[in-house]
Formats: sequence, C-alpha cells, structure tokens
Amino acid sequence: MSMSTWQRLVRNSSIVVFLLAAHLALAQPSSAQDHWVGTWSTAVVVRPVPTAAAAAAQPQPGRGPQGPAFSIDNQTLRQIVHVSLGGERARVVLSNVFGAAAVQIDAADVALHDKESTIAAGSAHPLTFGGRSSVTIPAGAEMFSDPVSLTVAPMSDLVIDLYLPQDLTQAPLTTHGGANQTNYLSNTGNFAGAADFPVHGTTPSWFFLERVEVTAPPQVSAIIAFGDSITDGTRSTANTNSRWPDQLAKRLLAKPGDAHGILNQAIAGNRLLTEGVVPFGINALARFDRDVLAQTGATHVIVLEGINDIGMAARGTPGPSPEDLIAAHQQIVERAHAHGLKIYGCTLTPFEGAAYFSPAGETKRQAFNTWMRSQKVYDGVIDFDAVVRDPQNPTKVQAAYDSGDHLHPNDAGYQAMGGAIDLKLFEGSPAPAAKSKRK
Repeated sequence: MSMSTWQRLVRNSSIVVFLLAAHLALAQPSSAQDHWVGTWSTAVVVRPVPTAAAAAAQPQPGRGPQGPAFSIDNQTLRQIVHVSLGGERARVVLSNVFGAAAVQIDAADVALHDKESTIAAGSAHPLTFGGRSSVTIPAGAEMFSDPVSLTVAPMSDLVIDLYLPQDLTQAPLTTHGGANQTNYLSNTGNFAGAADFPVHGTTPSWFFLERVEVTAPPQVSAIIAFGDSITDGTRSTANTNSRWPDQLAKRLLAKPGDAHGILNQAIAGNRLLTEGVVPFGINALARFDRDVLAQTGATHVIVLEGINDIGMAARGTPGPSPEDLIAAHQQIVERAHAHGLKIYGCTLTPFEGAAYFSPAGETKRQAFNTWMRSQKVYDGVIDFDAVVRDPQNPTKVQAAYDSGDHLHPNDAGYQAMGGAIDLKLFEGSPAPAAKSKRK
C-alpha cells in the first residue's frame, strides 16, 4: 500500500468517526445544560412497623386499608401524583430516608394517568437508575431516576409504578400519609407499566416518593409550601387536588410568562419545635434542610406553621410561648436567606371550636399574628387569618369556609386562601441554586 493510499484511508476513517460522534451527540442530547425544576413533591415521614391488631386487617380484593394495616409483600404500587409545571423530560426522586434497611425496587415506570388505576394507552415509560432497570435504595438514602422523554402537561396526573419484591410487612416505611389521593396496590407480582393493573387494595398515602422534576426554561423556578395539615389539604375532597397550593399553581400557570412549580412540603400535625404522634413527622426546624433547601430549582418558600404547637399543648404542659414560635420562625428565615431563597410568612388561621382550642391558645395565636403582620424578618406576609376568619367572630373560621372541624378549611376555604396570595411576590425570581443544574 502506497503512502498516499494509506493517508486517504486514515483521512476517510477520521471523517467517519467524526460523523458518527456527531450523530451520537445529536441522538443523545447532553443533560449538562438541562434546567431541572420540581413540579410535584411531598414531605415524607416514617410509617412504623404495624401492630399485631393492624396487621390482622389485610387488604381484600377490590378494597384496601386506610391506615397502618397497609402492607407490601412482592407487589406493585401504582401511585398518582398531580404535577404543576409541564415539561418534555421528567425524572422521579425515590426515598428510603426513614427505612431501617435497604429497599429493593426491581422495576419502576412513569406514565400519564387515565382514570382510577389505569394509565393512558402508550404512555408507559420504564424508569432506570444509572441505566439499570432495578435499584436498591440504602437506608436513609434517596435516588434520582434517569430522565425519560415524556410530554407532561401542566396540572396533569402522572402514574408512578414501583415493583417491590421484598416482604415489607414488618418494615418501617418512608411514606406520606393523608395524601388525599387514592393509590393502588397490585396482586402478587410485577405489574409496572401494565395496562391491566390487578388491584388488590388501595391506600390514601404515598410510599417511597419524594419528588417529580421536569426540564424547564432557565427562568422557571419552584415555590415551596412548607407547613402542616392546612397546607397539606386535610379535609379537602380526595382526588380533586383542592389544596391551597394547588389553587396557587392554577393561578400562576394562568399568568403569562410567570410559570412556577409548586412543591407541597407540608405534614399534617407537624410542629415547629417538637414531635408528637409518629405520622406528624419530625419538627419543622429539623426537617427544613431536606424538605426545603434540597428542593431542585426552588427560589421561594411560603411558611404556615405554629398552630399545632399552640393547640397540642392545651391538654398538657403550657407549651411554647409566642416568643418561642417567633424565634423558630426567625431561624427558618435565616436559613432560607443563607441559601438565597425568598421567604414569606403566613398568619395563623382561627381555630375556636376545634378539639384542641383553648382561650390561652387563642391569646398566643393573636400575639403571634400581631408579630407576623408587623415584623420585617420575612420578605413578605400572607394574611391567611384575614382570608378565612368570620368577620363577626374573628376567632372562628367563617361557616362558608369551615370543613366542619373548625380548624381546617373546606374546598372553598382552600380556594380562597390560594386566591388571596399576591402573585407579585413571585415576580423577578432569583436564579435557582446550582443544585438545580444537577445531571
């Protein structure tokens, strides 16, 4: 072979290699520049090992337990989540942060929701983790799925399937109770992505889910709603997404050029400073890093916390003073500002007539609200008290907004709360933290 022939072969081979590399680069867009933003999230707690009495109440075909009796043993969970932002690519964050041992997931899938336990035809997309179809999540850890190409519409429902081959009947589980969303447990076996999902039981809770993220334009960010049951949407109508953060999401998406993801990081029964019954989660100061600072693409936080600290002390010790609650809120603001987040505080809503109401507690609520309205610590104030209180009896929720327990709003009350928030608070968003650029 002559030298000129050899040189031509080398040159042509180089061109082929270059063209192949260029084709691969086009076929597999780099994720290095993707801007990820949370579009749905939930705050997790531990579901302890069921008691013997609870374990005896196992799910029956076509129906399921609504409490701690719910157990998983070589079955598939089909869970529905309601997103805020839309996007062309999505990924799911799974959590075993409260597990005592590693949790194995042998198959996972994300799809568009049709109705009840069915998925939209042709929308099932297997989830992988580092290219693998299965993943083992260590105790105390969380896992990001690989991105999938899936067109997610704003304010739509996604279905996330998890096949869990282990016997988890006697394991503490990472969960969010009181989700106000019907989720499904299959018969024995792997039904991830199945069009025909054999329902063994249902649950109103989410398990092993922390967040769904989508790719979005660089200016898009997320707002975190951090609080207790009133933010969690307790006593709102199940499967309708009528919580006040859902109402806020609708308004933001209807405003041209002002899209934000809404991340609901509330836990029913949660307190600022102490813990109570297990499902109420760890105190707000302790969970702030995971439930707020770690949220992808977040720029703003709304805080509604403190009424449980006041009310749950009514039957026991005097509990925290208004000054104690104020000091806790100041800590929350300092930590948010240290990470470049804008943060807004909310007044505590009325609770006369609620099971844990007391005149002493009402005095504390009024003192706290007086501080909240006059303070200059938060970047702004959202006066939820003024929105839902009875003008003639301001220590009570007005009847039109009362769910019946004199503490939690009904759907109309939550709509009023979400409708009262000034959307100008979220204009001119600061650039999301670098963590939103994570691959």
